[in-house]
Amino acid sequence: MKVVAFDEFGPASNLRVVEHRKPSCDSEEVLIKTRAVSVNPVDVKTRQGGALASKLRAHLPLVLGWDIAGDVVEVGSNVRDRFTEGDAVFGMICFPNPPNGYAEYVAAPASDITLVPTGISYEAAAASTLAALTAWQAFTHFGHLRSGDTVLIHAASGGVGHFAVQIAKHLGANVIATSSGRNKAFVESLGADQHLDYKSVNFEETLSDIDFCLETQGGKHFERTVKVMRRGGTIVNLPSGLEEDAKNAADTKKLQVNYFMNVFPSGNDMSELANLLGDGVITPHVSKVFDLSETASAHEQIETGRTVGKIVIRP
Repeated sequence: MKVVAFDEFGPASNLRVVEHRKPSCDSEEVLIKTRAVSVNPVDVKTRQGGALASKLRAHLPLVLGWDIAGDVVEVGSNVRDRFTEGDAVFGMICFPNPPNGYAEYVAAPASDITLVPTGISYEAAAASTLAALTAWQAFTHFGHLRSGDTVLIHAASGGVGHFAVQIAKHLGANVIATSSGRNKAFVESLGADQHLDYKSVNFEETLSDIDFCLETQGGKHFERTVKVMRRGGTIVNLPSGLEEDAKNAADTKKLQVNYFMNVFPSGNDMSELANLLGDGVITPHVSKVFDLSETASAHEQIETGRTVGKIVIRP
């Protein structure tokens, strides 16, 4: 079967299509004919040599692709009560371990996946995995967003952000979203109650008494966010590497902070997202679909930092 792998960390040009043996599944897994895989910034940063590179170095040559959707073609002996051949499934698999999803077939833990809702495409399903899980878990596991809260969502037009706006509205929050001005209409179409153009407005001079923030930028941006939070409010921070000054500022305001959120695979959470997808509560925005042979181009698109919504590859 065809896979996209790389032998060394570095530029997108290191990604190449090669032949691998078709995998088999163990008793707790299903074998999936892959129909769509979404690409995340963590894929790109890992391939560049950051993010999870040090953890995964021993697995070179490496096949990335944690977000998959496809058809079950083989079912492990212990999970036949949950899945059958022909099921359309999706999920974030194996994270943060090697996923092997940039491939025509992938063996996936049954505990990481769920059924694709009727009427949802493989591309939409694959796009609604790591990014959607991050938003869902930020609001329900790592922080507890309550109906009536005012939530500030940074980078609201991005992969995580565009799901976060929709999920926060579903949970009953008042949503303030930041993005560039050119994405204002898109962000408002997701349900944001207020939009701020980060290029023309200093949000810390405009906002106050925020209950909950999904902080996607880190660094000095985190310190700016602390200024607009109400005392005792909640910040879920996605990037790592905050300085002590930032943490001290948060402590002074008695903020509840998750300083580095680690999204985790969960078939149960994927089932919650499947329900939201099927009911039309959340809709992924897939800005472009690439063929498997164009995976390097998909990575380069993510590297621009201007992707709206999600990028998907199709094996």
